[in-house]
Amino acid sequence: MLDSIKILNLLLPFLYGTAFSVYLFDFFHEKKSTNNSKRVILFVTLFFHAFYLVARMIEYNHPPITNKFEIFSIIACSIAFSYFILELLTDIRGTGAFIIFFSFLFQLVSSLFVADTYIVPDVLRNNLLGLHVVSALLGYSGITISAVYGLLFMILYKNIKTNKFGLVFNRLPSLEILEKLSFYSMVIGFVLLTVAIVIGIIWLPAAFPNYSYADPKLVGTFIVWAAYGVGIAMKLIGNLYGKKVIIFSLIGFLFGIMSLIVTNSLAKTFHSFY
Repeated sequence: MLDSIKILNLLLPFLYGTAFSVYLFDFFHEKKSTNNSKRVILFVTLFFHAFYLVARMIEYNHPPITNKFEIFSIIACSIAFSYFILELLTDIRGTGAFIIFFSFLFQLVSSLFVADTYIVPDVLRNNLLGLHVVSALLGYSGITISAVYGLLFMILYKNIKTNKFGLVFNRLPSLEILEKLSFYSMVIGFVLLTVAIVIGIIWLPAAFPNYSYADPKLVGTFIVWAAYGVGIAMKLIGNLYGKKVIIFSLIGFLFGIMSLIVTNSLAKTFHSFY
């Protein structure tokens, strides 16, 4: 099992690099052969990545969440998986290179620096905690993808305003579709973040008898969750549309990242296990 883990650890950056290259090639050239094959390549990459994560969990007897480089691998998988689901739902395949690039970077760093993790705190061996962390990372991956589509929207919007009808205009979907992709990603992120919060509420009292709901990470996550919930509700009732949706997505993403940075590096929280 250990040999398989090491082989897959080396293989995954290559697979993500291949998927990114094929999506990027198709963005510039729009070949029918690559358009049909790139989804298959991404699916194969996700399959091997899932096998790798499960293999690590079995070999080391804990969810792969015990250090930042294991978590980087989950982030890579989460971003690619969230995009894959979005592509299946919308059948829009022209933006994959902009998303999968981040999966490639995270997995490359993880593969270079991840180490054996046989000895970890007992709390990190809890599978419910693993599900909580994975759900949270999938949720943040969703809002990250939403922000990426927001940036693409703003780039295309600027090109149209300045009458620059080049490659970006020809290859990217319309502003309306980019807005929908950003919103759908936002919804996916919100739902998965909701799952993470629910699991956390169930798991927290058993793991930490003296926990506090005033914990900075809990408060920060709840504020991000609530903000996106309000934004989604406003979109559904028609008070948030067009460029307003994109601006909300970008501001929400920046706030979410700032919240993570502050709660992970500056604030004292029981989430600090290592």
